[in-house]
Amino acid sequence: MKNILLIGGSHGIGFAMAKTLAKDHNVFIASRTADALDGLNVTHIPFDVTTDTLDTGLLPDALHGFAYCPGSINLKPFKMMAASTFEEDMQLNFFGLVRVVKEIIAIMAEGSSMVFFSTVAVGTGMPFHTSVAAAKGAIEGFAKSLAAEYAPKLRVNVVAPSLVDTPLAGRLLNNDRKRDMMAERHPLKRVGEAEDIAHIGVFLLSEQSSWMTGQVVGVDGGMGSLNIS
Repeated sequence: MKNILLIGGSHGIGFAMAKTLAKDHNVFIASRTADALDGLNVTHIPFDVTTDTLDTGLLPDALHGFAYCPGSINLKPFKMMAASTFEEDMQLNFFGLVRVVKEIIAIMAEGSSMVFFSTVAVGTGMPFHTSVAAAKGAIEGFAKSLAAEYAPKLRVNVVAPSLVDTPLAGRLLNNDRKRDMMAERHPLKRVGEAEDIAHIGVFLLSEQSSWMTGQVVGVDGGMGSLNIS
């Protein structure tokens, strides 16, 4: 049975991935909270990516898959965005990822897979997304370089969603009017569900995607490539 590590698998997309992966993998979840994991066949490691160093002694000798799920949504006009917000978004989204990868790269098994998460706003310029797009753009560049450096031993791919109905996006979807407005912006006329993104994440961790590396996969209701206005 393969060993999979999820950083931030207690909520949203990471939790949706964990529910699928736990059926036939040894799943390790490193996150701040574990309440939602009751009844799920996973191993929880208390971990705050912004302050802690991951204790690899709590992990198996080899990892076959890794996904980094923490993210942020700070949407404001640039003139209202403090420089500290850019730093915080970069720390959570990018530097946290780099620190964890540094810790686990030596135990990634031959043929293993890493999955990171970006946003449609990196490839499609959107107002009010300067901070999150900068942080997630760093992830995309890092992933492609890492994929080139570690091929063929290790595959690295990125999922770039649009708006997904998770606790992180709660402020943007907290009433019917907002939900309808956000749905209307997408060619497929709905916002994403955690499972929409989790399915692709699980696929990229699996052998079914064994000839994919260095890719940024848009799962965005068509927003990243279709103009229907």
